[in-house]
Amino acid sequence: MKRIFLFAAALLLINIGSQAQDTTQLTVPERKNSATQQTRPYVIMISIDGFRYDYAEKYNATQLLQLSGNGVRATAMQPSFPSLTFPNHYSLVTGLYPAHHGLVDNLFYDRKRDAVYKVGNRDAVEDGTWYNGVPLWVLAEKQQMLSASYFWVGSESAIQNVRPTYYFKYQEKTGIDQRIQTVVNWLQLPEEQRPHLITFYFPEVDHMGHKYGPDSDSTRNAVKFVDAAIGKMVAAVNQLHLPVNFIVVSDHGMMEVDTVHTISIPDAPQLEPLKKMPGNEKVMYYGKNETEIKAAYDYLKKNENHYTAYLKQETPARWHYGQEDIYNRIGDIVLVAEANYVFGEPGKMQHPGHHGYDNNLTNMNAIFMAWGPAFRNNTRIATFENVQVYPLVAQILGLDITQPIDGKLEVLEPILK
Repeated sequence: MKRIFLFAAALLLINIGSQAQDTTQLTVPERKNSATQQTRPYVIMISIDGFRYDYAEKYNATQLLQLSGNGVRATAMQPSFPSLTFPNHYSLVTGLYPAHHGLVDNLFYDRKRDAVYKVGNRDAVEDGTWYNGVPLWVLAEKQQMLSASYFWVGSESAIQNVRPTYYFKYQEKTGIDQRIQTVVNWLQLPEEQRPHLITFYFPEVDHMGHKYGPDSDSTRNAVKFVDAAIGKMVAAVNQLHLPVNFIVVSDHGMMEVDTVHTISIPDAPQLEPLKKMPGNEKVMYYGKNETEIKAAYDYLKKNENHYTAYLKQETPARWHYGQEDIYNRIGDIVLVAEANYVFGEPGKMQHPGHHGYDNNLTNMNAIFMAWGPAFRNNTRIATFENVQVYPLVAQILGLDITQPIDGKLEVLEPILK
């Protein structure tokens, strides 16, 4: 009996330890801001996953409307294609289109590695060799400016062997008040240890948008929750009297879909030899030779039904996608669902909210809001592409961009004082 009790106690301690590990801040030791970087301003970049371009007015996000009303607000921000979470979060922090940074989907196959990247695979997500470009925190750390991340795609990985000085492994256990307090704590560190770039992520609006649809009360409540949290964070940070600039973005919008009349791709001999990377809004097929690919493409094209089949090299040029696939990770055939339709088995599609479609669709559009000492007041700007955020942040922080990017400073420079 005693032995059983000790074994149970040991299991409990292991479990408690693993839970603590899940939520514990991770720190890269022995880093310091250089004397020059200690004089720089601060940027807190907040992503609200799935916050559609019109949600602030639609659901009366009073804090965001007031704060951005005194600062800068874009009509919308266009996501990169595909309008999915991982590709777009990484485009925001690299200034590169997905075909140029390598995260070409939430699920894709890499021929050279003969391996699959999947957002739910922790080994892949935490493996820095999947990620290309120079994320903002890598740019900062290499120039002796400390950074911190309370979740962002790529922030858990050693990209070019560099992580943010302060970061967390992704989980949704920690309450919002504790997360906000962590940001305040970072900004109260001694100047040598204080991060000047902070990234912060909210998953709630995306979760509710998927589960209940963009027009639901649940999505409204999630918008209200995040709005109140950002108001609370800003109020707490303002008490520190530091030159902090806030940038609020999202990765994509959300669309109501037909969960009854779904798109089914019938089995066919022409498709059997190809490797399939499925998705609700986008499907990719990878073939071994031109004969295989042509036979499959001809079959899929002939059977188009609420989707469009593209050969990789014939995807729309405005996507900067198939023709620009530097890392050879995009399928030889790309299927994209028509708006409001999804790939899936009839009767098995449960969630009414989706994204991942053509980034030209209005309901795929994201938000951009900014305020703080670096920004002009009462400024409204037109819709722009999300790759433009990277050079803006680098400019505010005084960082030198060290590799070619797709974003151009001149697009957003006029919003700076």
